[in-house]
Amino acid sequence: MRIATLTAVVAVATAAALAPLIADRLRRWITIPSVVLEILLGILLGPALLSWVVEDDVIGFVADFGLAMLMFLAGYESEFRRIRGRPLRLAVLGWLASVVLALGVSVTFWGFSLATMVVGLALTTTALGTILPTVRDSGALAGPFGAAVLAIGTVGEFAPIVAVSLMLTSDNPAHTTVVLLGFVALAGLAAWQASRRRSSRLTRLVTATLGTSVQFVVRFALLIVVAMVWVAGKLGLDVLLGAFAAGIVFRFFLDSGDRREAEVVESKLDAIGFGLLVPFFFVVSGVRFGLSALVSDVGALLLLPAFFALFLVIHGVPVLLLQRQLPVWPARSALAVLSATGLPLIVVITTIGVERNALAPSTAAALVGAGLLSVLILPIVAMGLWRTSTQPTEVTP
Repeated sequence: MRIATLTAVVAVATAAALAPLIADRLRRWITIPSVVLEILLGILLGPALLSWVVEDDVIGFVADFGLAMLMFLAGYESEFRRIRGRPLRLAVLGWLASVVLALGVSVTFWGFSLATMVVGLALTTTALGTILPTVRDSGALAGPFGAAVLAIGTVGEFAPIVAVSLMLTSDNPAHTTVVLLGFVALAGLAAWQASRRRSSRLTRLVTATLGTSVQFVVRFALLIVVAMVWVAGKLGLDVLLGAFAAGIVFRFFLDSGDRREAEVVESKLDAIGFGLLVPFFFVVSGVRFGLSALVSDVGALLLLPAFFALFLVIHGVPVLLLQRQLPVWPARSALAVLSATGLPLIVVITTIGVERNALAPSTAAALVGAGLLSVLILPIVAMGLWRTSTQPTEVTP
């Protein structure tokens, strides 16, 4: 490995380790998610400021694999058995309403162009993988509120990934639709197979190696991730679709076994994902952030707060109108605010837009900056609203 690459890896690892320390120090004044500090430290280390980290093939690959791991963990947390039925139906209706609002706004400013599609899709994303640790640590995942969070987050990540595969990464949507349906069928078959009762030999291997250096089930999880990412890539689909589907498949596999065993495996996957790969992705996202393009364009600077406000309107209004199983105050309001967070897929979608010359780098930076603000501010506000009631998940008659 080249010394420049090794130096960059050390700098990224240092930033990933410093972020939670800084967050802990600041906790007495303000609660800042570690992911936000990771991105800010990445901006500091990147070409926009110190230039200590310059992305190369190795740095880019590890960061992209970190994003795949984030999508895998988001798919794993989806818990389709819990959100199926009313929560999932309402989430789909809410996302479709958000699409209509987002495209309406985009057409107003960019007309009927590829930029409209890029901005519109970016505005409809929800950062499930990013916000889940905060929501889970707050104890808010239980009951109807938690089911609604999981459903909205799942649809807000899965649906935009599908849309990206159909509209932004393909020149033949009809062919891609057929391929996509085939991939969904393949993933469904894999999920069904994974949910079946395990053989005694497989159960023994999983249990016997869980505390040893073999770690079969962890290796099996990583195999599912890379295999489904590879299949999605070979089929011409967005590789994040493969990572998300891998998380769903692995969830069915773990649910077919002992729950206590599953909790141990979850902790190991969290260690690999949130302890190593995901922070690497967020720090490198900061390195990639087009700060220079943003600050040099007054119009883009004005777009940043506008995009932030649009996140709240485009996501919040459908939630307030549809999620009637929750009281308007504070649970439904908290859910509306939480649903407006977005970042990882905004980075992905805007990158595609810039690469296809559909989006100016300054506009892309404004969208990513608005996503950064949403992850910084909105979970804090949402959890504050949620805590204002002693029974925040109580269902109205």
